[in-house]
Amino acid sequence: MDKKDLLKLAAEMTLEEKALQMTQLSPDMLYHLAPANLTGPLREWRFEDEELWKVGSTLGPLGASYLKKLQKDYLERSGKKIPLLFMSDVIHGYVTIMPIPLAQGCTFDPELTEEAAAAVAKESAVSGLHVTFSPMADLVRDPRWGRVMESCGEDPYLNGVMAAATVRGYQGRDPREKGKIASCVKHFAAYGQPEGGREYNTVDMSRGVLRDFYLPAYEAAIRAGAAMVMTSFNTVERTPATCSRFLLRKVLREEWGFDGVVISDFSAVEELMNHSVAADDLEAGEKSIHAGMDIEMMSGVYAGTLRRLLEQGRITQQEIDECVMRILELKNRLGLFENPYKDADEQEEQRLLYCGEHLELARRFARESMVLLKNQSALPIEPSAKIGLAGPFACTGNILGGWHCEGKPERTETLQHALETVCGDRMVTAMSTHFIRGEKDVPDQVEEAVERLKDCDICIAAVGEPEWETGEASSKTCLRLSASQEKLIHALKAAGKKVVTVIFSGRPLDIAPVLEDSDAVLQAWFPGSAGAGAAADILLGKYNPSGRLSMSFPRNVGQIPVYYNYYNTGRPAAAKADNYVSRYLDCPNSPLFPFGYGLSYTTFACEGLQVEQTAQGGERCACETGRAGDRAVCTASVRVSNRGERSGETVVQLYIRDVSASVVRPMTELKAFRRISLEPGEEAQAAFTVTEDMLSFYNEEEQWAWEPGAFEIMVGLDCEHVEKKEIFVPARTGGLEE
Repeated sequence: MDKKDLLKLAAEMTLEEKALQMTQLSPDMLYHLAPANLTGPLREWRFEDEELWKVGSTLGPLGASYLKKLQKDYLERSGKKIPLLFMSDVIHGYVTIMPIPLAQGCTFDPELTEEAAAAVAKESAVSGLHVTFSPMADLVRDPRWGRVMESCGEDPYLNGVMAAATVRGYQGRDPREKGKIASCVKHFAAYGQPEGGREYNTVDMSRGVLRDFYLPAYEAAIRAGAAMVMTSFNTVERTPATCSRFLLRKVLREEWGFDGVVISDFSAVEELMNHSVAADDLEAGEKSIHAGMDIEMMSGVYAGTLRRLLEQGRITQQEIDECVMRILELKNRLGLFENPYKDADEQEEQRLLYCGEHLELARRFARESMVLLKNQSALPIEPSAKIGLAGPFACTGNILGGWHCEGKPERTETLQHALETVCGDRMVTAMSTHFIRGEKDVPDQVEEAVERLKDCDICIAAVGEPEWETGEASSKTCLRLSASQEKLIHALKAAGKKVVTVIFSGRPLDIAPVLEDSDAVLQAWFPGSAGAGAAADILLGKYNPSGRLSMSFPRNVGQIPVYYNYYNTGRPAAAKADNYVSRYLDCPNSPLFPFGYGLSYTTFACEGLQVEQTAQGGERCACETGRAGDRAVCTASVRVSNRGERSGETVVQLYIRDVSASVVRPMTELKAFRRISLEPGEEAQAAFTVTEDMLSFYNEEEQWAWEPGAFEIMVGLDCEHVEKKEIFVPARTGGLEE
């Protein structure tokens, strides 16, 4: 359908039809069923049956057969024959579950991320889905917040690269193509920094911090072509994002040129009244319309107020029509007017869902995402060693992580099975305890476990947090392993065993209390459908770990938030003791494990940093952020070598620091990275082009610009272990255009 036909269709729609196109409800409500999988309080809205069958989109239940029936029933009742849009939270997998996004960030591998998102799109599309509420581009610094699992971490550049890759994987060149779905980036904006790490809480930060750290990843997703944006629950500069004209009109539409659909989060429009920025439904609807909010999710403010708002002159017909046209254009972009069922296909569901190809991809992804945090000659496990296994994650398929869509823990391979498949009778499993919802700890069976594993050479403690304690509404103030799990690790070590601690979690945990008694620590995250096999591959040495932390690990909860790209203070802590500096009395400022950190079974060296400055003005070059007019400043290169006895991959990371600027700049900022695979004894050059864009920031006038002066160029294998050189970049001369 061309633009002219869409305009004609919109002109023929009644005001009621337009208001309902701007309303999203659970599909169960259309059949007068109780909505399933609610993620918020649902006010009782009275929709007439005829109104329910005019809503423009639904969220939640999936499956080709169900959604084909729903679309058929809907179109039979529709005079205008405008198809329904089906949306859902497919965050890191539909049936074949990939590692959680935080783990995906630890791969530093956007190509693999794109490949995995494409597989997720295929499964979702054949099951009838049109839109996924993913990626989550929220930058995160506080692991008390449960939704850190949905982010790729604490760095704006890495988050942006991974968000863009995810969008490309979902949508391809055109979301109407077979096996593709539309992507909705969320939560716009700054949802990842709630006060105290408490879900749905207030966010308060300066405009410069917002622009430099929190907005870039959303922008990267938009520039990658994301079809939709979801607003966040929180306030930004004292205004809820749901009705923020600064965010939705100025930044999103005017500055970034976004012309797609904006949707609220669950019941967020009516929650404007709880925020005390709206006195009633009328004011909530008015403010959201003025901000350019196109679709209201799971509440009836638009349906109940648009006519009165229009009659009272509080909104304009043009504002309504702009919203409706964007919705119709999205449906047209997906090809739904010609093919309202798109890719929904029961036979293809049977072939694709949980297929061997997708499971193998999930296993590769999980292997790359796991991070080896410590290893004192415990891993890989010797082929002749007798292996003991204990802990609540020894014999469970509950390793998928929160927000998995249709994942099946009951058919997910366990770590016990994955190890036994390879090790056979060398494997001994203790009585495995399990998490029980509502219980604070697993049953204490430590003595029995130690007794059963007394003849083992090495013991694996499979520990962590239950997967239902991560994700939305899962904020916690205690991030330690439960008492019984810590006791298990201490008891195994006290029994003289070599202890390998494998941690399954959706956030960085406070693992300092068990670190000394762990000979090795593998952070497995929630690795998805093939995660147990991936962990076994690493433990047994079939795969050399290559994951790097995308989020810093705290030394304790009192240190949170702790992150690498911090601002220095006027009294920075020095190596020597000094009372009158910015430090703790009982804890270092540095994290337990820093951003970019990860061990390998081989030894990599990164040395010989060379920085060659480009002639003044430089050449224009391709800029990964998509900004126009970027120019090269210098080239930085290092020699990377594998000095160990195993082949492996490492991640070479480029950081910069603006030594002196008009506003305070971070001590370290990631600007590029390279994954490099090397054989034993092999070396290679890793080269990076540093551009003006990499040196730029938002100044006090909110202009994106770089300032001439001194810069530190740093390259290394994590943010703390780098080689550095300082360069001076002069102002442009010679009439070069800005």
